[in-house]
Amino acid sequence: MIPLPTSLLYRTLDQSQTAALLADIVAVIRAAPLYRPVMPRSGKPFSVLMTNCGPLGWVSDREGYRYQAQHPVTGGPWPPIPPMLLALWDELADYPHEPQACLVNYYGQSTRMGLHQDRDEEDFSAPVLSVSLGDTARFRLGGTDRKDPTQSFLLRSGDVMLLAGDRRLAYHGVDRVLTGSSRLLEAHPDLFPDGGRINLTMRRVTKPR
Repeated sequence: MIPLPTSLLYRTLDQSQTAALLADIVAVIRAAPLYRPVMPRSGKPFSVLMTNCGPLGWVSDREGYRYQAQHPVTGGPWPPIPPMLLALWDELADYPHEPQACLVNYYGQSTRMGLHQDRDEEDFSAPVLSVSLGDTARFRLGGTDRKDPTQSFLLRSGDVMLLAGDRRLAYHGVDRVLTGSSRLLEAHPDLFPDGGRINLTMRRVTKPR
């Protein structure tokens, strides 16, 4: 397994930065608790737990995929996106407007994410910026057609990845999480008793008016 290629890896946060960002995300989770979404129509539960921060949050339920301003369980607004993430967006996204949503996906043991495209947004000229925290993931990337060949890479704690340009609509997923490869999440055993991985993905949802 090889590390993420330099064409996708835009930054690796150091240990103090990942600890500070995790503290921010823990505050997000305490305000907007992790919940388990379900697939449209079938109601099959996701293997990941999820929450959001920002003006909008991505949700999935029997009615479909969409962005909305309220947490689907608590009914409350999503917390704001932490300043460290907004600074990364300003530095790396090459896009003149702020992100409107940041998905927070928590991967526990035996958690994966099937190949999918991020295409529920209006403006595909805006990138998807991703930050990994905690255990290493085996990340799989393909082309813009589901049948295109794929290749797998390692995403480690602190890795900052950008899907932009011709890769903005690339199929991607997580084959597995390498349990125990990081101790970062052990700092919060009440939320993450088995460690695991957090992935943060920032998106612009609507076209600027």
